[in-house]
Formats: sequence, C-alpha cells, structure tokens
Amino acid sequence: MHMSTAIHPFVEESRFGNWFLNTGIWKVHVIRRALDLLQPLLPDPSQRFARILDVGCGFGHSFAELSARFAPDEIVALDADPAMSARAGAAAAKCASKVTLHAANAAQIDLPDASFDMLLCHQTFHHIVEQEAAMAEFFRVLKPGGVLLFAESTKRYIHSWMIRTFFRHPMEVQKTSEEYVAMIRAAGFDLPDARINLPYLWWSREDLGFFETVRLVTPPPPGQREETLVNAVALKPL
Repeated sequence: MHMSTAIHPFVEESRFGNWFLNTGIWKVHVIRRALDLLQPLLPDPSQRFARILDVGCGFGHSFAELSARFAPDEIVALDADPAMSARAGAAAAKCASKVTLHAANAAQIDLPDASFDMLLCHQTFHHIVEQEAAMAEFFRVLKPGGVLLFAESTKRYIHSWMIRTFFRHPMEVQKTSEEYVAMIRAAGFDLPDARINLPYLWWSREDLGFFETVRLVTPPPPGQREETLVNAVALKPL
C-alpha cells in the first residue's frame, strides 16, 4: 500500500455527508447507478481495463464495482484526504483486484504520464477547487486510447438548499452540465454527444422526486430543464 502526502487543501465533507457516503442509497442508487449508465456508453462495454485510477475514492465503495465490471489487475485509489487509509483500507482489503491507496490532490497527481487505461471520476469533481488543472492531469495520466468515466453533479444541484444545508463544497467553482462537457473537450478528450447522458434521478432533485411520486408534477424533458447530473465517457485520442 503506497501513501504520499496531499499537496493542496481540500474542502472537508460535513459529518452528515460522511455518514451519507456509507449508506445503501449512496452505494446502490448513486455509485452503482452511475456505472450502470456509463458502461453502455463505452465503445466496447465488455472491455477489460488493466489499470484503473479511481479519483476521489472516499470510503472505497467503488472498488468492488470496478473490479467486477472491468477485471483490472490494479486499482489505484486516489483521494486528497490524508486519512484515506483509515477510510478506504477495509474496502481495499476486501476487493478482488489489487488496490493501491495513494493520497494526493487531483490537481497535482504525482503519478507517471500515460500509466492508466481508465480513470473514474465519480461525484468528485465538484469537490475540486483547481478543476482545469485536475482535468489536465486526468488527460496526462491516461494512456492514448484511455477512457475517462465522468459522473458529476451540476451547479444546479450543488447550489440547491438541500445540498447547501447538509453538505460542504467549494461553491464558487460549480459548473453546469454544458460547462463540464466543454471543459473535458478543451482538455483534449474526444467526447461526442453520443457518449453523454443527462440522468434526472430522484436524489438529484430538491424534493427528492416526491411531487412526481404523488403525481402532482411531471418531470420536464431534456432541453426544457436545468440539468442536475452529467455522465460522460471521454477518450484520450491515440
């Protein structure tokens, strides 16, 4: 298990946020659902990826999902929290694939160029202050032909009263779905519209989908709403 020191400060999650990250809602309706939506967007959904970088791994709940879906030889789990070993160590030990824990900030990843086949950034980017630098690092550490799996909450959701009340984020850097897509493309990634989806999941609404459940409102279709989530599968050109 390799550990290094985080270079830049990060916004520590609230106590409620850390509790929520260990719930079944997070594991099933957030992580698993995101990967269920991302995997079909891959050029070959059954492709195996030998080395995966999991950026912002948190408590490590993505390790088992990545191992089962992509059969990697190694998952390098990166997080800015210096205490990540205590947080993610148990999940790393249980994972069928080798997991290496690596404490570092996403904006300055001290890992070699072109060293990963896949990078997962799941619900992490809205915690990052230096977002353009982080995206450039994602591009750098991926091999030519490597894949970025990007799943993110947008400004509309992070700025909602519910998230402001219970969670903690750098509010000044939040972006719309269009702005996130533009950033990925500007970094050099190949990202056609066909590899983007915009889920409007119940947990990303301020009322948690209650008014739809009781049929008082009908959710607006894409193009007639401000998106709360964006999923993208971007490739580093060969």
